[in-house]
Amino acid sequence: MGPVTSPNPKLQPAAARHRMTGPQRREQLIQVGRALFAERGFEGTTVEEIATSAEVSKPVIYEHFGGKEGLYAVVVDREIQALLSAITEALTEHGHSRELLERAAMALLDYIENSTDGFRILVRDSPPGQSTGSFASLISDVATQVEHILAAEFRRRKLDHEMAPLYAQMLVGMVAIPGGWWLDSRRIKKEDVAAHLVNLAWNGLAGLEPKPRLRGRR
Repeated sequence: MGPVTSPNPKLQPAAARHRMTGPQRREQLIQVGRALFAERGFEGTTVEEIATSAEVSKPVIYEHFGGKEGLYAVVVDREIQALLSAITEALTEHGHSRELLERAAMALLDYIENSTDGFRILVRDSPPGQSTGSFASLISDVATQVEHILAAEFRRRKLDHEMAPLYAQMLVGMVAIPGGWWLDSRRIKKEDVAAHLVNLAWNGLAGLEPKPRLRGRR
Protein backbone atom coordinates (compact mmCIF):
# COMPACT_ATOMS: atom_id res chain seq x y z
CA MET A 1 0.00 0.00 0.00
CA GLY A 2 1.52 3.31 -1.04
CA PRO A 3 1.96 6.37 1.16
CA VAL A 4 -1.14 8.30 2.15
CA THR A 5 -1.34 11.56 0.26
CA SER A 6 -3.00 14.75 1.45
CA PRO A 7 -6.51 15.22 0.07
CA ASN A 8 -6.96 17.69 -2.72
CA PRO A 9 -7.76 21.08 -1.07
CA LYS A 10 -10.24 21.78 -3.85
CA LEU A 11 -12.29 18.82 -2.61
CA GLN A 12 -12.30 20.04 1.01
CA PRO A 13 -15.57 21.43 2.42
CA ALA A 14 -15.85 25.21 2.04
CA ALA A 15 -15.92 25.72 5.82
CA ALA A 16 -12.62 23.88 6.20
CA ARG A 17 -10.95 25.84 3.40
CA HIS A 18 -12.09 29.22 4.71
CA ARG A 19 -11.76 28.73 8.46
CA MET A 20 -10.81 32.10 9.91
CA THR A 21 -7.92 32.79 12.22
CA GLY A 22 -8.65 34.51 15.53
CA PRO A 23 -7.74 38.02 14.26
CA GLN A 24 -9.75 37.46 11.07
CA ARG A 25 -12.81 36.38 13.05
CA ARG A 26 -12.47 39.38 15.35
CA GLU A 27 -12.30 41.74 12.38
CA GLN A 28 -15.33 40.09 10.80
CA LEU A 29 -17.34 40.51 13.99
CA ILE A 30 -16.35 44.17 14.18
CA GLN A 31 -17.55 44.80 10.63
CA VAL A 32 -20.81 42.89 11.18
CA GLY A 33 -21.45 44.72 14.45
CA ARG A 34 -20.65 48.08 12.84
CA ALA A 35 -23.28 47.54 10.14
CA LEU A 36 -25.95 46.38 12.60
CA PHE A 37 -25.28 49.14 15.13
CA ALA A 38 -25.51 51.73 12.35
CA GLU A 39 -28.82 50.32 11.13
CA ARG A 40 -30.54 49.49 14.41
CA GLY A 41 -28.61 51.22 17.17
CA PHE A 42 -27.08 49.64 20.25
CA GLU A 43 -30.35 48.84 21.99
CA GLY A 44 -31.95 47.52 18.81
CA THR A 45 -29.14 45.07 18.07
CA THR A 46 -28.94 41.71 19.85
CA VAL A 47 -26.08 39.28 20.29
CA GLU A 48 -28.19 36.71 18.48
CA GLU A 49 -28.47 38.95 15.42
CA ILE A 50 -24.73 39.60 15.39
CA ALA A 51 -24.01 35.88 15.67
CA THR A 52 -26.49 35.02 12.94
CA SER A 53 -25.12 37.64 10.54
CA ALA A 54 -21.56 36.48 11.20
CA GLU A 55 -22.60 32.80 10.99
CA VAL A 56 -21.07 31.98 14.37
CA SER A 57 -22.41 30.89 17.74
CA LYS A 58 -23.02 33.44 20.51
CA PRO A 59 -20.12 32.15 22.65
CA VAL A 60 -17.71 33.27 19.90
CA ILE A 61 -18.79 36.87 20.42
CA TYR A 62 -18.37 36.60 24.19
CA GLU A 63 -14.96 35.00 23.67
CA HIS A 64 -13.69 37.92 21.59
CA PHE A 65 -15.45 40.90 23.19
CA GLY A 66 -17.13 39.79 26.41
CA GLY A 67 -20.54 40.65 24.98
CA LYS A 68 -22.37 43.24 22.91
CA GLU A 69 -21.09 46.14 25.02
CA GLY A 70 -17.47 45.20 24.41
CA LEU A 71 -18.01 44.92 20.66
CA TYR A 72 -19.80 48.27 20.57
CA ALA A 73 -16.96 49.93 22.50
CA VAL A 74 -14.39 48.66 19.99
CA VAL A 75 -16.50 49.85 17.04
CA VAL A 76 -16.98 53.31 18.54
CA ASP A 77 -13.32 53.67 19.51
CA ARG A 78 -12.27 52.86 15.94
CA GLU A 79 -14.61 55.46 14.49
CA ILE A 80 -13.50 58.16 16.91
CA GLN A 81 -9.83 57.48 16.20
CA ALA A 82 -10.45 57.52 12.44
CA LEU A 83 -12.21 60.87 12.62
CA LEU A 84 -9.73 62.45 15.01
CA SER A 85 -6.84 61.27 12.84
CA ALA A 86 -8.43 62.85 9.78
CA ILE A 87 -8.99 66.14 11.62
CA THR A 88 -5.46 66.13 13.03
CA GLU A 89 -3.93 65.42 9.62
CA ALA A 90 -5.93 68.24 8.07
CA LEU A 91 -4.61 70.66 10.67
CA THR A 92 -0.94 69.70 10.50
CA GLU A 93 -0.32 71.65 7.30
CA HIS A 94 0.59 75.29 7.53
CA GLY A 95 -1.83 77.92 6.38
CA HIS A 96 -4.03 80.85 7.28
CA SER A 97 -6.48 80.23 10.12
CA ARG A 98 -9.41 80.32 7.72
CA GLU A 99 -7.82 77.70 5.48
CA LEU A 100 -7.22 75.47 8.50
CA LEU A 101 -10.90 75.74 9.42
CA GLU A 102 -11.81 74.86 5.84
CA ARG A 103 -9.63 71.75 6.03
CA ALA A 104 -11.16 70.72 9.33
CA ALA A 105 -14.68 71.16 7.94
CA MET A 106 -13.81 69.17 4.82
CA ALA A 107 -12.19 66.41 6.89
CA LEU A 108 -15.36 66.02 8.91
CA LEU A 109 -17.57 66.04 5.82
CA ASP A 110 -15.26 63.54 4.11
CA TYR A 111 -15.62 61.24 7.10
CA ILE A 112 -19.41 61.60 7.07
CA GLU A 113 -19.48 60.77 3.35
CA ASN A 114 -16.99 57.89 3.36
CA SER A 115 -17.83 56.35 6.75
CA THR A 116 -21.59 56.72 6.79
CA ASP A 117 -22.18 53.76 9.10
CA GLY A 118 -19.55 55.01 11.51
CA PHE A 119 -21.06 58.49 11.62
CA ARG A 120 -24.55 57.12 12.24
CA ILE A 121 -23.18 55.12 15.16
CA LEU A 122 -21.42 58.13 16.65
CA VAL A 123 -24.49 60.36 16.55
CA ARG A 124 -26.59 57.79 18.41
CA ASP A 125 -26.72 57.71 22.20
CA SER A 126 -24.07 55.53 23.83
CA PRO A 127 -25.20 52.61 26.03
CA PRO A 128 -26.04 53.30 29.70
CA GLY A 129 -22.98 53.59 31.89
CA GLN A 130 -20.58 54.30 29.02
CA SER A 131 -18.79 57.61 29.50
CA THR A 132 -17.23 57.75 26.04
CA GLY A 133 -18.56 57.29 22.53
CA SER A 134 -21.49 59.67 22.78
CA PHE A 135 -21.92 62.40 20.22
CA ALA A 136 -21.25 65.05 22.88
CA SER A 137 -17.95 63.45 23.89
CA LEU A 138 -16.95 63.15 20.23
CA ILE A 139 -17.66 66.84 19.64
CA SER A 140 -15.54 67.66 22.66
CA ASP A 141 -12.64 65.53 21.41
CA VAL A 142 -12.73 67.07 17.93
CA ALA A 143 -13.08 70.57 19.36
CA THR A 144 -9.87 70.07 21.31
CA GLN A 145 -8.09 69.62 17.99
CA VAL A 146 -9.13 73.05 16.72
CA GLU A 147 -8.79 75.06 19.92
CA HIS A 148 -5.23 76.12 19.13
CA ILE A 149 -6.30 77.55 15.77
CA LEU A 150 -8.90 79.77 17.38
CA ALA A 151 -6.62 80.68 20.28
CA ALA A 152 -3.94 81.92 17.85
CA GLU A 153 -6.51 83.91 15.88
CA PHE A 154 -7.95 85.41 19.08
CA ARG A 155 -4.48 86.52 20.18
CA ARG A 156 -3.81 88.06 16.78
CA ARG A 157 -7.04 90.05 17.05
CA LYS A 158 -6.43 90.90 20.71
CA LEU A 159 -9.50 88.93 21.82
CA ASP A 160 -9.76 86.82 24.97
CA HIS A 161 -7.96 83.62 23.95
CA GLU A 162 -9.33 81.84 27.02
CA MET A 163 -12.68 81.78 25.23
CA ALA A 164 -11.18 79.69 22.40
CA PRO A 165 -12.35 76.33 23.86
CA LEU A 166 -15.95 77.57 23.98
CA TYR A 167 -15.81 78.81 20.40
CA ALA A 168 -14.20 75.54 19.32
CA GLN A 169 -17.15 73.60 20.77
CA MET A 170 -19.61 75.85 18.96
CA LEU A 171 -17.69 75.65 15.69
CA VAL A 172 -17.39 71.86 15.61
CA GLY A 173 -21.03 71.43 16.60
CA MET A 174 -22.00 73.80 13.82
CA VAL A 175 -20.23 71.55 11.32
CA ALA A 176 -21.34 68.19 12.70
CA ILE A 177 -25.08 68.86 12.93
CA PRO A 178 -25.46 70.21 9.36
CA GLY A 179 -23.20 67.36 8.27
CA GLY A 180 -25.83 64.88 9.41
CA TRP A 181 -28.50 66.82 7.55
CA TRP A 182 -26.37 66.89 4.40
CA LEU A 183 -25.79 63.13 4.66
CA ASP A 184 -29.52 62.52 4.32
CA SER A 185 -30.32 65.20 1.74
CA ARG A 186 -27.21 65.46 -0.49
CA ARG A 187 -28.82 68.37 -2.34
CA ILE A 188 -25.72 70.52 -1.99
CA LYS A 189 -22.16 69.69 -3.04
CA LYS A 190 -19.84 68.83 -0.16
CA GLU A 191 -17.44 71.66 -1.00
CA ASP A 192 -20.32 74.15 -1.00
CA VAL A 193 -21.49 72.89 2.39
CA ALA A 194 -17.99 73.43 3.79
CA ALA A 195 -17.71 76.87 2.18
CA HIS A 196 -20.99 78.08 3.67
CA LEU A 197 -20.17 76.65 7.09
CA VAL A 198 -16.85 78.48 7.15
CA ASN A 199 -18.56 81.57 5.77
CA LEU A 200 -20.84 81.70 8.80
CA ALA A 201 -18.12 80.73 11.27
CA TRP A 202 -15.59 83.21 9.92
CA ASN A 203 -17.72 86.19 8.94
CA GLY A 204 -20.78 85.91 11.15
CA LEU A 205 -24.31 86.70 10.02
CA ALA A 206 -23.50 90.41 9.67
CA GLY A 207 -20.63 89.79 7.26
CA LEU A 208 -21.75 86.85 5.15
CA GLU A 209 -20.26 86.63 1.68
CA PRO A 210 -22.94 86.27 -1.03
CA LYS A 211 -21.11 83.45 -2.85
CA PRO A 212 -18.53 81.88 -0.54
CA ARG A 213 -15.86 79.57 -1.92
CA LEU A 214 -13.17 77.52 -0.21
CA ARG A 215 -9.99 79.55 -0.45
CA GLY A 216 -7.61 76.71 0.25
CA ARG A 217 -8.87 74.49 -2.61
CA ARG A 218 -8.47 75.14 -6.32
